[in-house]
Amino acid sequence: MPSLDSLNTLTSLDVGDNTYHYFSLPKAARQLGDLQQLPMSLKVLLENLLRWEDGKTVTGEDLQALAQWLVEKRSDREIQYRPARVLMQDFTGVPAVVDLAAMRAAMAKAGGDPQRINPLSPVDLVIDHSVMVDRYGTPQAFGENVDIEMQRNGERYAFLRWGQSAFDNFSVVPPGTGICHQVNLEYLGRTVWTREADGRTYAFPDTLVGTDSHTTMINGLGVLGWGVGGIEAEAAMLGQPVSMLIPQVIGFKLTGKLREGITATDLVLTVTQMLRKKGVVGKFVEFYGDGLAELPLADRATIANMAPEYGATCGFFPVDQVTLDYLRLSGRPEATVQLVEAYCKAQGLWRLPGQEPIFSDTLALDMNEVESSLAGPKRPQDRVALAQVKQAFEQFVELQPKPAAKEVGRLESEGGGGVAVGNADQAGEADYSHQGQTHTLRDGAVVIAAITSCTNTSNPSVMMAAGLVAKKALEKGLQRKPWVKSSLAPGSKVVTEYFEAAGLTPYLDELGFDLVGYGCTTCIGNSGPLDEPIENAISSADLTVASVLSGNRNFEGRVHPLVKTNWLASPPLVVAYALAGSVKVDLTQDPLGTDKHGQPVYLKDIWPSQQEVAEAVAKVSTAMFHKEYAEVFAGDEQWQAIEVPEAATYVWQEDSTYIQHPPFFEGLEGPAPRITDIHNARILALLGDSVTTDHISPAGNIKADSPAGRYLREKGVEPRDFNSYGSRRGNHEVMMRGTFANIRIRNEMLAGEEGGNTVHVPSGEKLSIYDAAMRYQQQGTPLVVIAGQEYGTGSSRDWAAKGTNLLGVKAVLAESFERIHRSNLVGMGVLPLQFKAGQDRKQLGLTGREQIDITGLEGAAIVPGMSLALTILREDGTKEQIDVLCRIDTLNEVEYFKAGGILHYVLRQLIAA
Repeated sequence: MPSLDSLNTLTSLDVGDNTYHYFSLPKAARQLGDLQQLPMSLKVLLENLLRWEDGKTVTGEDLQALAQWLVEKRSDREIQYRPARVLMQDFTGVPAVVDLAAMRAAMAKAGGDPQRINPLSPVDLVIDHSVMVDRYGTPQAFGENVDIEMQRNGERYAFLRWGQSAFDNFSVVPPGTGICHQVNLEYLGRTVWTREADGRTYAFPDTLVGTDSHTTMINGLGVLGWGVGGIEAEAAMLGQPVSMLIPQVIGFKLTGKLREGITATDLVLTVTQMLRKKGVVGKFVEFYGDGLAELPLADRATIANMAPEYGATCGFFPVDQVTLDYLRLSGRPEATVQLVEAYCKAQGLWRLPGQEPIFSDTLALDMNEVESSLAGPKRPQDRVALAQVKQAFEQFVELQPKPAAKEVGRLESEGGGGVAVGNADQAGEADYSHQGQTHTLRDGAVVIAAITSCTNTSNPSVMMAAGLVAKKALEKGLQRKPWVKSSLAPGSKVVTEYFEAAGLTPYLDELGFDLVGYGCTTCIGNSGPLDEPIENAISSADLTVASVLSGNRNFEGRVHPLVKTNWLASPPLVVAYALAGSVKVDLTQDPLGTDKHGQPVYLKDIWPSQQEVAEAVAKVSTAMFHKEYAEVFAGDEQWQAIEVPEAATYVWQEDSTYIQHPPFFEGLEGPAPRITDIHNARILALLGDSVTTDHISPAGNIKADSPAGRYLREKGVEPRDFNSYGSRRGNHEVMMRGTFANIRIRNEMLAGEEGGNTVHVPSGEKLSIYDAAMRYQQQGTPLVVIAGQEYGTGSSRDWAAKGTNLLGVKAVLAESFERIHRSNLVGMGVLPLQFKAGQDRKQLGLTGREQIDITGLEGAAIVPGMSLALTILREDGTKEQIDVLCRIDTLNEVEYFKAGGILHYVLRQLIAA
């Protein structure tokens, strides 16, 4: 450990037969002042600074700033944080490894040693985002989906296996194992980490950054971690500290306990709504209060998982007896559990009853007040009480622009074995035939019911509840509606083990919730196609249909391109809506169906009691975790059979449509580019509020007539083999064509028309955003994007910044940014700018046809938070100048921006060393 330890805090701790050295917070308090009421999450940051104090990147003033935080309850101090490890999933991991491979190539070209591009911290990549729900509702679905996954992604997986052999400290968890956050919770996380150095074993808090925004789930285990873009994660892997301001910490006090019939999902949707309303972007949230003793670890993880949805950097739970119980249940070695208890108690990181830390601000919730809820129809923070879902859906439909009148007639399905028939005289419904049966599909129909994603499939209580609802429904003679595509995608194989032990698998299977894969599936947009007659019926009558999923994301265009409303719900409610078949049914009053005797069956008739759920959860055993994680890195025969080239640098294949050498690191042998002002820029897109990274860089379906679809067809790829945008993130040619290509994005330059198009100025032509950007590049015209509030919410998607860069966008001007995307823009050399209070695109009357100048960069010392002058030249020749806020927030970010991006900065340093 390199610490100067100016406060003389190094001490030792004996646990069993082992001696651990650590940097003591109580010893630091002797000189810094009483730290007992410092939030637990900030104590973890303080320990990190103590351990890495070197007089340069971490100084005594940094330590003092954390102690001073207790007085001010906030700080403007920039610190350098070094997480212990990095977590990745394959959608974000593949482009990260592509970047590392490209950096090795650039290093070799510059005459350096490519082996110097190597992770210095442990990196775990879990392949969980690639399996799609192509097959469902049959016992063969899992095996068939795995086979299809391997066929589609063989090239990507071979590339990852090359990375595993080429890089040190880089491990890959093969496909079909589980979701990265659940694998992290159940196996990878330790709560207290150890490392050998100088002949000693050092103990310190387990910390990490991850390339998925839901990395925050691990905070339920008392592990401080959050999502970053792949760009920032790569820098952290290569030894670059994470530059951050000491955050404000919002305390969330939990009291009471959940009432009978209320689930952890209901709680998390309530917490999400409260915190999003509070406004916690860029802040830590720390949960405290005696109600924590009533929250099982899995419930804590469920709440921590959705920190991106409530906008916080993380949602932290301190360590206590519940933490130890879970570590033991999940099979962690007893020596690890004993170390966690001894270390956390010695460091003041152990939660005590009645403890009241000092926070920047607080809010509270009596869990007894939580009610059964969903969230939707298109944002996770929009909680809707179960009794109000029908009304919320109908309000959504009323607000939709009415389509132009069109002839609605009979559509012959091509090879689907059925016919979709639109009823011209019946608005909002269409008949369809499938497998010899004719059904009527109506507005509000639930066409997708998916138990999926990391949020809930880690939680035995809600998963067992889903199985019990299925059992009780079948005993009453209920079945899912025929138009519902149902699926079960657990977060780990342990879930399958405990479903079997509780005897619930047969009931889920019989309702069509057969295992389809271990991965994110529907929540990431890998819902797969609907049956063709159903797709035809939706399209022919322009129906507004629904998905209900136990996930954390329901953004527009994410789940399925034909499904306009998407509702987040607990797993048992997913099953209930599969039975009801519509969100226009009030499940608190209306029957789900009729029993064998023709009597109505209500939700309350099949909802399990807490006692029934508890008895099922008691079936979960440590042996299950030992069994499923015994050979977690081995993979099946298909994985092991992948041929892996052995070479320090990757051999790029020119004809590959999955992996291409990116252009980001060209010309790094020369000096860094000079920062200049931006003149005569055109507006590429004029966007509204809550533009997500899904809008900017989709992960799902690639349309055949889109720029990316045309590119793939030109390369000989048939539409059936397009896979998804997420799976092709190793190919910049696909991804830059997919930037701003979401089918639901609305460009105000086209009167809010949906789809990734824009107006080229001055020609006035309507073009795809990609085609327009390429024309502007040929003309040498720089570009800007202008948007509203909460720009870049959602996934920690580095391609939302990379694609923006490759389209030639020099600056993004928004009313506010989500934390990760703002950081990613800086990391790719794109300037984030923010309107000052009282100004926005509407107040300025922007149409998108203006020219933009941004001055104050050239010849000036860039400082965090400086003002820049933005000049608007309108079509009539008039000019208007305003001041805008430069959202380069830290001194480190200044250096990254001047270098052209964070990886450029790191690589130039390595080349020069």
